[in-house]
Amino acid sequence: MSCTHAVVVPLPYPEAVERTRAALSEQGFGILTEIDVRATFEKKLGAEAAENVGDYVILGACNPGLASRALAAEPQLGVLLPCNVVVPRGTDAGSSTVEAIDPQTMVQLSGSPAVQEVADDAGARLRAALDVLGGLWAP
Repeated sequence: MSCTHAVVVPLPYPEAVERTRAALSEQGFGILTEIDVRATFEKKLGAEAAENVGDYVILGACNPGLASRALAAEPQLGVLLPCNVVVPRGTDAGSSTVEAIDPQTMVQLSGSPAVQEVADDAGARLRAALDVLGGLWAP
């Protein structure tokens, strides 16, 4: 089982990040955290490490209703929240990859039917957001 869902979008990096935020918002996710990996690497590890990773953002997406249900079912699942979505700069300037965690990872660790329901809902919403982004390929 893969631990992520991914889509390649025909957008330059900055626009891919913005459109990803919007697609997640449409599915009820807010962005709790945003980590600019390149800037962090540059500050902590130097310019070479930053250049090696390139532009790369980690968006900590949270749907409060789903998070509440997951934590009510198993409080320890907080270590897996929020749902991380990554957008690294693509290999060419005209496309980017957007990758989201597969919430079924929580089910593998829990096995709880309540957690399964939350993971199914979260997974459907994350895939819907990626589908919107993937649909950008259509003429």
